[in-house]
Amino acid sequence: MTVSRAVHAQAAATPVSPTRLECGTNAPPTDVGQHCSDTYAYNGLRGQLMYSCYVIRHSDDVLVWDTGFPKGPAPTAPKQSLVELMGQLSIVPGQVKLVGLSHSHGDHIGQASLFPQATLLVGKGDWDVLADAKLTPNQAPIAPWLTGGSKLESLTGKIDVFGDGSVIILNMPGHTPGHRSLLVRLTETGNVLLTGDLAHFHENYDSNGVPSFNTDRAATLASLDRFKQTAKHLMATIIIQHDQRDIAKLPAFPQAAKRRGGDGRGARL
Repeated sequence: MTVSRAVHAQAAATPVSPTRLECGTNAPPTDVGQHCSDTYAYNGLRGQLMYSCYVIRHSDDVLVWDTGFPKGPAPTAPKQSLVELMGQLSIVPGQVKLVGLSHSHGDHIGQASLFPQATLLVGKGDWDVLADAKLTPNQAPIAPWLTGGSKLESLTGKIDVFGDGSVIILNMPGHTPGHRSLLVRLTETGNVLLTGDLAHFHENYDSNGVPSFNTDRAATLASLDRFKQTAKHLMATIIIQHDQRDIAKLPAFPQAAKRRGGDGRGARL
């Protein structure tokens, strides 16, 4: 089920602020080359993958971007839920108007069901995967939208989330059929691009490495090129969501990067 959402234009000066939240417990550094290259490019490369979620405030509206693993007994489970972490930001679940998913994998959707009042924004190709119980056996995280009780917007292109150009979900398929990345335009601290899983770590991004489990190699390479050109033209800070080395590019939780108005152009952090 897809429900259309009218986007109301906002003034360009609307304050915008993203904050990173920890959404999983990191395993010790492992050989990331085992699955992250279909050409055996990173044999022996060890890295510590992070599990990151983001809260983006747009005046009184709140967008959650990716929801990580659910809190629980699993080794990778976060120590605090998104609701608990947002409490430290003085945000209650009912304030979350939108939940955006970069894609359908379990480490990005795990806590989505905490926000059944929110409109779910997800690429159509990935919603088709999530809605198919054979492809997604554990549908609990997206149950509120499967039943039709919560609003869903399955995306076929990019979307200007708040209607003022400050937050844009970008169409970047390849890792999964409907994979998305996120552009947040901050005039005070610079434009920021969140990769989703377009790339998993610096070496993967720099060399256009394609994981063996991606759904479409050609689409991945096209998306990487488009993402890099976007970053160049906007002089954007690139945050590879799983790479530990990129955590410090945003202020440490509970602080947030800021946008106070202007034309949305920025410089590198």
